[in-house]
Amino acid sequence: MLIAIGLALVIIVFLYQPVKVEGTSMAPLLSDQERIFINKFVYRFEPIQRGDVVVFWYPLDHTKSFIKRVVGLPGEMVEIRQGMLYVNNKSVPEPYVPPQYEDSSDFGPVRVPKDSFFVLGDHRISSNDSRVFGPVASQYIYGRAVFAYWPVDHFGSLETTEASTK
Repeated sequence: MLIAIGLALVIIVFLYQPVKVEGTSMAPLLSDQERIFINKFVYRFEPIQRGDVVVFWYPLDHTKSFIKRVVGLPGEMVEIRQGMLYVNNKSVPEPYVPPQYEDSSDFGPVRVPKDSFFVLGDHRISSNDSRVFGPVASQYIYGRAVFAYWPVDHFGSLETTEASTK
């Protein structure tokens, strides 16, 4: 029993971290005060991909953490035209952004620097994201959202909804 408890503690402390979501910028996937686990080591073994929901240190205040979805990879040109996301001039479908959360404004184009990622909240009209603070350096990204555990009706995997260019 002690070995099992010890092993569970090691996994939670070193591999997964519980996080409380604050705000509505990732609605409807994540809601305010929802509790999730993030995988802190996944990016040591695989690259960050478009569609990943990542947790990172806020670029303008490294004492705060943010959670957003990766939409632009290093070297890509990101643009938003009338609320539609374009990467390298190709439309990117975003089924995770409900019509009522879309922002019909324009942004960019902007090239994502090497070793950085362009992130957006799914609730576009209510999100402080790369449109405000710029691309996020990979060194500040420290986990991927993997599992919701509270409230109970949200219990389950937070599968990546990968957006691919047409």
